[in-house]
Amino acid sequence: MTANAHGASEDRRVAAFFDLDKTIIAKSSTLAFSKPFFDQGLINRRSVLKSSYAQFLFLFSGADHDQMERMRTHLTNMCAGWDVDQVRAIVAETLHDIVDPLVFAEAADLIADHKARGHDVVVVSASGEEVVTPIARLLGADHSAATRMTVVDGKFTGGLDFYCYGEQKAGVVRELAATYDYDLDRCFAYSDSSTDLPMLAEVGHPTAVNPDRTLRKEAAEKGWAILTFSNPVPLRARLPSTSRTAGATSAAVGLAAVLAGALTYAVLRRKR
Repeated sequence: MTANAHGASEDRRVAAFFDLDKTIIAKSSTLAFSKPFFDQGLINRRSVLKSSYAQFLFLFSGADHDQMERMRTHLTNMCAGWDVDQVRAIVAETLHDIVDPLVFAEAADLIADHKARGHDVVVVSASGEEVVTPIARLLGADHSAATRMTVVDGKFTGGLDFYCYGEQKAGVVRELAATYDYDLDRCFAYSDSSTDLPMLAEVGHPTAVNPDRTLRKEAAEKGWAILTFSNPVPLRARLPSTSRTAGATSAAVGLAAVLAGALTYAVLRRKR
């Protein structure tokens, strides 16, 4: 068994940890998801307008800790009482064609490169596991970790079993490293948000992707790599999929994007 200069074994495994929103996925698709939810009575006309506005703001605004906490609270309150099967059915029926264009070509290529080098790919996201798990599977990721929303009798309760955010993300990375024998000094991590600084700091090769202002400044000061992803392409044109995972992914992404859009609107509205 050999060891590197830091005393870590060369025989231990390497992983690449990816955030999801605006790192792998190019944007929030809230506007596209508003109409079918409006048609089925889950959101009203005012919410449709809010979601349209939120989509624009989501693309051009970062979120600090306080904003994320307000987003979390608003998320759980908004979806409380929603029937999970109904939401998934609506999304699966209307949004299949929306999912494909969301993945950055650069992210897909980077994931493929890590896989070719024998690295595990892990998606770690504050989005709900209904989103992260099927998308991670579709991307060919080896593992995923995400926020778990509480469901009782098939409905969202408004609570969270686990919030995969900030220090909790870093904790997940450490837990996965212990479980799968990852050498964190040789591992990689990618994110767009300064709220993921704890996760980025856990690995030897952190990279800022489309970073917000705070993360860009931090990355420049620490000498971290900075990448720009700007070319979303149809996912099915680049990555193999199965009918079993495609339907689940469509439903999951639809739910998450609608919730994220309304959250972003509420957060930024409070700041004005």
